[in-house]
Amino acid sequence: MDALYPRLLVRDFPAAVDFYRGVLAELFDIQPVKVIPEAAYANWDIDGQTGLVLYGQAVMAETIGTTALHVAAESQDGAMLVFKVDSVDAAVTVFERFGASVLAPAQDRPQWGPTLRTAHLRAPDGTLVEIQSY
Repeated sequence: MDALYPRLLVRDFPAAVDFYRGVLAELFDIQPVKVIPEAAYANWDIDGQTGLVLYGQAVMAETIGTTALHVAAESQDGAMLVFKVDSVDAAVTVFERFGASVLAPAQDRPQWGPTLRTAHLRAPDGTLVEIQSY
């Protein structure tokens, strides 16, 4: 049983699936377990445990009765996905190829960890992503 796993509520489900399908396949050789477009649901497993779930934001809003709400402007990020990789620089290229935009380029961050290297990107669905290596 999965005790905890990330579930991203995404505005553009098809674009988010395409993005994470490409990135996760290329970087980690992970394919989705299921993609159900009519339910706006997709999930990827890692070693038999749920690693990532995408779920349509509109479906969740309907489920909890908040469909009338609308956020007019971008707000400060409330969540971030972090991917640990062998090469931050190579991973940035993969993320960009699948539509991510770079917010902070690959750089060493010794103030965060002695051998830490990171890059920060925005996924096509708006999710903040950190790529890191130690």
